[in-house]
Amino acid sequence: MLKGKNIIVGVSASIAAYKSAFLVRLLVKAGANVKVIMTPAAHDFITPLTLSTLSKNPVLTDFAKDKTGEWNNHVELGLWADALVIAPASANTLAKMANGICDNLLQATYLSARCKVFVAPAMDLDMLKHPATTGNLKRIQSFGNLIIHPGTGELASGLYGEGRMAEPEEIVESLKKTLSASFPLSGKKVLVTAGPTYEAIDPVRFIGNHSSGKMGFAIAETFASQGAIVTLVCGPNNLSVKHPNIQRIDVVSAEELYNASVKAFKTAHIAVLSAAVADYKPAKVADQKIKKANGSKNIELVPTKDTLQELGKLKKPSQLLVGFALETENETENAKAKIKKKNLDLIVLNSLNDKGAGFKTDTNKITIIDKYNKLTKFELKSKAEAAQDIVEIIKKATAKK
Repeated sequence: MLKGKNIIVGVSASIAAYKSAFLVRLLVKAGANVKVIMTPAAHDFITPLTLSTLSKNPVLTDFAKDKTGEWNNHVELGLWADALVIAPASANTLAKMANGICDNLLQATYLSARCKVFVAPAMDLDMLKHPATTGNLKRIQSFGNLIIHPGTGELASGLYGEGRMAEPEEIVESLKKTLSASFPLSGKKVLVTAGPTYEAIDPVRFIGNHSSGKMGFAIAETFASQGAIVTLVCGPNNLSVKHPNIQRIDVVSAEELYNASVKAFKTAHIAVLSAAVADYKPAKVADQKIKKANGSKNIELVPTKDTLQELGKLKKPSQLLVGFALETENETENAKAKIKKKNLDLIVLNSLNDKGAGFKTDTNKITIIDKYNKLTKFELKSKAEAAQDIVEIIKKATAKK
């Protein structure tokens, strides 16, 4: 569940900081990418070298990296993280979190984080029970943060009672349980195709189209961010994959895309074929570059293999198959016909007649049609937002399978 997840461990000044080393070790062992941010005072309780060695990343404390003017960007850290775990969270850190005090890198990252925040308090019994601390904890929880309550036992002061930081194993289990609910597609295998195909005429020239692959990549990233394991089969493009749950397979021709897709579909729960595949290819490919000559040149074209139609034939009742239709006329009628012809569950329709939709744009305007001819129309949005709409519709359709 934690494999590939980006987790920040925040360490504040508490004797329980020694447990942070065990926590970091468990997270790394579970396959998470871990970065540690320490408050300046936390250095008195555990060395950065220990946590850096265990996390396999430099420990961060100061805003400035060094005297060159580079800085540790708390905004980027907050966006990078899938979870922020502050363990131990001292009474001082809790007070700052509750009131938005931002005087160190950990607090700045906390205020910038968009992910789930886990807080594991650690302090003496009387400090924990003080009305100021209990009030701060309630306020922190009201922000949507998760409090991992301290345990009861012998405290550093010699007293016996509540205040011991939760054990690292408990914290890891809490993360797994909470994050699994945040990743509704965990365990699902998804095939996504993206980009154009290039059909060779000779070693230099090809038949292709203007697809950038942006829509397919956005769909793959959205599926992966919700826990799915994604196989992305993509034609030539200049894009990069960001999420570790995406396995990228680069292809060039329609036949290569066909072979890779048929293979991946065997174990897929969901397939979304957004690639703009060439419908035709040259019957013969010249071994050498074709030289320019007077008069016309005829190239015989033959149909390429229809990947979407083949997957429609192979589809099992438990699998969900989604196609794309880019149309210029009779859009809805053509899309509906494609659903029936190719045994699809859903089709995503966009039209080149809609401004801001189609190839090479960062936006798209889509209509999703299901096999019962129900239409769901969306306004012009960024392709990232359109991908979220597509995935939400697919999740609802999957639940009915």
